[in-house]
Amino acid sequence: MSEIIKEWRCSVCGYIHKGATPPTQCVVCGAPEDAFEAFGGDQPEKKEKVSGWKCLVCHYNHKGDTPPSNCPICGAGAKKFEPLSPSEPSKTTDSIKRRILIVGAGIAGVSAAEAARKESSSAEIVLLSKEDHLPYYRLNLTRLLAGEVDVASLPIHPESWYTDNRIELILNAEVVECRPAARVIQLRDGQRLDYDKLIITAGAHPFIPPVPGAQKNGVTTIRTKDHAQMILESAATSTSAVVIGGGILGLEVAAGLIKASPDLPVTVVEGFEYLMPRQLNRKASTRLMAHVKSLGITLETGTSVKEIEGDERAARIVLSNGKTLDADLVIFAAGVRPNSYLARTSGLNVNQGIIVNDFMETSVEGIYAAGDTAEHRGVLYGLWNAAMYQGAIAGMNAAGKKAGFGGIPRSNTIKVLGVDLFSIGSIEACDGSCTVIEKDQDDVYINLIFRDGHLEGAILYGDTTTSAVVKKAIEEKRDFSRALEGSPIVDSLLEFKE
Repeated sequence: MSEIIKEWRCSVCGYIHKGATPPTQCVVCGAPEDAFEAFGGDQPEKKEKVSGWKCLVCHYNHKGDTPPSNCPICGAGAKKFEPLSPSEPSKTTDSIKRRILIVGAGIAGVSAAEAARKESSSAEIVLLSKEDHLPYYRLNLTRLLAGEVDVASLPIHPESWYTDNRIELILNAEVVECRPAARVIQLRDGQRLDYDKLIITAGAHPFIPPVPGAQKNGVTTIRTKDHAQMILESAATSTSAVVIGGGILGLEVAAGLIKASPDLPVTVVEGFEYLMPRQLNRKASTRLMAHVKSLGITLETGTSVKEIEGDERAARIVLSNGKTLDADLVIFAAGVRPNSYLARTSGLNVNQGIIVNDFMETSVEGIYAAGDTAEHRGVLYGLWNAAMYQGAIAGMNAAGKKAGFGGIPRSNTIKVLGVDLFSIGSIEACDGSCTVIEKDQDDVYINLIFRDGHLEGAILYGDTTTSAVVKKAIEEKRDFSRALEGSPIVDSLLEFKE
């Protein structure tokens, strides 16, 4: 007799699990068993053919009868793969044949193309990339530096995926003009492409402060695959390196350099008094700073770069505190700015980023924006997961389905450094209406911020097993007023038992 199975939906991330009982932990976001809810009716288990396996963490597709022992992209284990059916019919939302152009092939652009194809089998989808590589996981560039992944594992999909899904991928395609009235864009090579719907996922560019000497050889940023490969080549022959910026990217770059070239002296310069000031409070950052130093990285905080000295190539950095650091490799990781030029010259409403509504539509009907270039409800996320969600929403709407993006809490994790770290929402009490609860012992630091009884932010350092549950509580605006009336105990609150 066939086993009766159910569908269980993770209330945190939406992952659907099939089985007689819910899983002990969500394979996508790590939510516990009690975060799952019955989703579909009972049904007999069906034995289906398997054409491959999809990683539920990064969406890498593996061909074979069995999943790989570890995902070659994100490192997830075999249990975090789900089988792919031989064919998954697309949903057609309407009978109109639309031509959808997507400008930018980062995760937002690829997600838009994938969502549009799932919603419409008739749409003509064209994905434009300014680079000459297959679209790749940009968030894995620091892992490439650290040797945790190789170049071959960077692409989001193999070339055949675009052909199989009838998505025309055009590389080396830089858009220089958009004429919304005519629904036409022009590429730098003079080619003109018409569209019915346009999705702009042009991303962002690294910010380089106006520092004298910033144009010298040996000074770079890290935003593309070419940047990462150039840094690896330079690190092999450099005598000292300085990373400007003590945020997530800067720290991951520094740790990657240490792993790539263990004998290379690496210094991180941060203008604030402690690391990751946007994601951590001083206590958590103090722990992180100690860990970073233990990796062999030198820290210079509370100062900034005044000048980069040298002839044609960088040789030294002069800091605002008067110190001079030897550096023939200088990497700026001081944030990004949205690529809004195309939108501005096309007449779209732009603030810091391209202003979009909940449907990811811009001020011009039929033109959408998503990812690092989009500003939603006054927020520029600059986060991989937000770009992926926004891209999917834009793709669905461009294909004819009405789907909304309501915003997500800003959350942060860190790779490469070998430390468990998660932060979300507010990191400091804003006023007297906030209640702060801390757990500070051994290698674990937890900080929870409540406002008017609702969890508004959290920092988890050393133990991130409850991160999905914390995220859910913030998103659902759960009321902890009664739990906070007595003697609050962090451990019990993290279980969310009132």
